[in-house]
Amino acid sequence: MSIDWITVIAQIANFLVLVWLLKRFLYRPILDGIDAREAEISRRMDDAREAKKKANIAAIEFKNQQQKLLAEQEELVNQALKASQSQRDNLLMDARATLEQERKDWHRQQQRENQKFVTALHRAGAETLLELARKMLRDLADQTLEEAIIRHVGARLQPMAEDLSSASGGSKVAEATTHERLSDAAQEQLRVAVEHLLPGISLRFETDSKQAPGLVLRIRGAQLAWTIDSYTEELDALLRERIAVSVSDRGLGNVS
Repeated sequence: MSIDWITVIAQIANFLVLVWLLKRFLYRPILDGIDAREAEISRRMDDAREAKKKANIAAIEFKNQQQKLLAEQEELVNQALKASQSQRDNLLMDARATLEQERKDWHRQQQRENQKFVTALHRAGAETLLELARKMLRDLADQTLEEAIIRHVGARLQPMAEDLSSASGGSKVAEATTHERLSDAAQEQLRVAVEHLLPGISLRFETDSKQAPGLVLRIRGAQLAWTIDSYTEELDALLRERIAVSVSDRGLGNVS
């Protein structure tokens, strides 16, 4: 059997042409499509990796931001707690200070009320005693309180004669004021006593219904008073001194 080389060469040529045609018109588009698909897949994989990377970064940033917010929130809560604690302490301090001040005010008010009561009691007692003394003088000696004072005014003025003379500053007039008008005899007795102790000084008599019963003698800048008020003050001081001594002896403290 002989080989037809022309036919073989023709078939080989046909095969090569067919392969070329297949490659040119069939395989190439398929390969290009496969390459394009692979490129698209690769691009999408790259995009997916980039997106995942960005997502991870965003997640980390979110976590950091969340932690930061939680820390800030905790700090704000701590600050609020500290502020509320401080405010509560301040309110408690203010309340304690207010209560202490109110207690002191109440104590001072009580002291003032006690002082007023004691003063009123002392004054009432002194005025009662003096009124009884006045009544006794009228009933027993037919004299007023002023007349009884005048009887001893000379002895009372004697130790103060030099001071009264200095206080007069050259004045030649003295004034005697009483609650009611003195009798002529009492006026004359007082005038003689003043002129004896303070030569050259004349005495003028006045009445003042607002003045407490007794005698007030004025010589320019000097003033001597023997009135219910002055006796009341002396009695008040004496009673206070006696009460303070009594309370101190009993260990009860001071009396306000």
